[in-house]
Amino acid sequence: MAQSKGTVVLAYSGGLDTSCILVWLKEQGYDVVAYLANIGQKEDFEAARKKALALGAKKVYIEDVSREFVERFIWPAVQANALYEDRYLLGTALARPCIAHKLVEIAQREGAQHVAHGATGKGNDQVRFELSCYALCPKIKVIAPWRLPEFYQRFPGRPELMDYAKKHGIPVPVTPQTPWSMDENLMHISYEAGILENPKVIDHGSHGAGGVSCLCSLIGNFTAGPPVCAGRLRRRPGALIEQGKGRFQGVPVKVTNIGDGATRSSALELFVYLNDIAGKHGVGRIDIVENRFVGMKSRGIYETPAGTILHQAHLDIEAFTMDREVRKIKQGLSLKFSELVYNGFWHSPECEFVRECIGRSQEPVLGTVRLSVFKGHVYILGRESPRSLYNEELVSMNVQGDYEPADATGFININSLR
Repeated sequence: MAQSKGTVVLAYSGGLDTSCILVWLKEQGYDVVAYLANIGQKEDFEAARKKALALGAKKVYIEDVSREFVERFIWPAVQANALYEDRYLLGTALARPCIAHKLVEIAQREGAQHVAHGATGKGNDQVRFELSCYALCPKIKVIAPWRLPEFYQRFPGRPELMDYAKKHGIPVPVTPQTPWSMDENLMHISYEAGILENPKVIDHGSHGAGGVSCLCSLIGNFTAGPPVCAGRLRRRPGALIEQGKGRFQGVPVKVTNIGDGATRSSALELFVYLNDIAGKHGVGRIDIVENRFVGMKSRGIYETPAGTILHQAHLDIEAFTMDREVRKIKQGLSLKFSELVYNGFWHSPECEFVRECIGRSQEPVLGTVRLSVFKGHVYILGRESPRSLYNEELVSMNVQGDYEPADATGFININSLR
């Protein structure tokens, strides 16, 4: 038995990597405390607890951070209209600083000098986890097994890790027949690695046979066509999303299904409900190649049902209520915010500053957006707001209103001078 090197708190998911890492850390002489974040994923948490204890964890923390995830991380992203490289809604990038916050808190509670994670040495998550940990607790020591030669030389790939799991009696959900990585949280599900590393491999999703045909166990029972309950939802289900109230300007405060009158008002319930509705209609699925912060391109498949609805609804009410020039500046801040979050700088001073600026811009962003979802699309149907900058009489083609058409002549002439 190796001499104890102290306590390490492991960000544990119960999957192949972190299950093997838990056992490996014990081999190295660490006392392991496992921390599993409930961030909205479909998980048998009690089974995960028993598994971690069976693998030798000294203690297991299962922390429900889903409400915090929505209110402190997703809502600022909605306010920002955050998109990385014009398409990715940042589901994983937003989750990592939320998970890391509780990871550091548990390490301090346990008096642990070390934390550990299962992120690979090629990905973004190692940066996101560690920058967050160092920002929150500069003296913490991070153990990243996938960057340690004694680990990655022993386990150059998934096959060796699965052999190790078999040898040590570690039950894992990944098999050689389904060798891709999946990350699920309240915001999204992502798939990458394995056969998806070939960008030519077609993701058929729920469309039929061949390709990645099993990638359809999504948030909200995602399907490509109308769901079984489409009749109850009137085929194109409509919703009213109310945005802004009190200090929560620019974020959703209530959703109402105009088909059955059902309403949801709390942040978590609202988000879960929209995931269910949007997921049934295939909203929010993308297959992209993106630029990782570490410098390489990667292929990922993302499903972000509720996030896609709220992105479209917020864009609409913001354009309706925000001054044109303010919105131009805010768009630049949104781009910067998206890059900072993707690259792991949530807790940086520049990201905090950008969030404050974006939050300030949201003061007039309140109102109601009416929309429907159908076959993968979100349709905006109408909007209203007490802070609207839309003047129906001024813009009308039927009424002159408080506008002198002859003034446009000078406007055009001045703009043509150059």
